[in-house]
Amino acid sequence: MAPKTVRRLLGELRPTSERIEISFEAVRLQEAYLRARIVPEQSRADALHVALASVSGCSLIVSWNLKHIVNFRRIPLYNGVNLSNGFGMITICSPLEVIEDEETF
Repeated sequence: MAPKTVRRLLGELRPTSERIEISFEAVRLQEAYLRARIVPEQSRADALHVALASVSGCSLIVSWNLKHIVNFRRIPLYNGVNLSNGFGMITICSPLEVIEDEETF
């Protein structure tokens, strides 16, 4: 579970967030990640998370999932599959990399 300050920030951002529906393109990209063995089959939801962001044109994913998403070895693999499937590169980082000052919470 994310720290209390991060959960509070997410709650504040939720009204301005956009809900993304699962599309055929996103599922196809998710399957490409799985075929490339970026994540194991049990982590289909993590692959879908990255695929939805990629297909939607997001430029940044911020996640606490350090095992399957924010992972130094996996990030270039996600981007390689994105590029080979006609999607752009995506920046993936932890909240600690984007939160400048905890005093602002």
